[in-house]
Amino acid sequence: MSTTALRASQLSQYNNDAILSAPPARLLTMLYDRLLLDLNRAQFAQENSNWSVATENLLHAQAIVHELASTLKTDAWDGAENLLGIYNYAMQAMIGANIHRDVERTKECIVLLEPLRQSWHDAAAQLPAQTAAPRLNGTLGVG
Repeated sequence: MSTTALRASQLSQYNNDAILSAPPARLLTMLYDRLLLDLNRAQFAQENSNWSVATENLLHAQAIVHELASTLKTDAWDGAENLLGIYNYAMQAMIGANIHRDVERTKECIVLLEPLRQSWHDAAAQLPAQTAAPRLNGTLGVG
């Protein structure tokens, strides 16, 4: 194994360990960070007519939103149904952005989801440090 391949493998393992050991609040913020990264990459790719890269990033962003929506406990708090509505709207916008190669829909998702990302970061910063974390099912790569 080459040095470059070894380093890439070690970095991948480090990232996987960081995800698996992250407290729930940190995991949520990591998902939002990756979601916005994917959307920004998709926007850049769409603006440069790089449709395969745009599609790849939009599909990954959709997978993240699906994960966020499917793990949302709508009976846990009053605002959960509204948040689910935002997730559903964003999902439809991302699908449309991908099918119609519509950068404006991608930008709309960024404008819609960036304040949520920041709000989750702010909320997570208010929590005391947590040591235990549940394991993910491994369906999403966040790194």
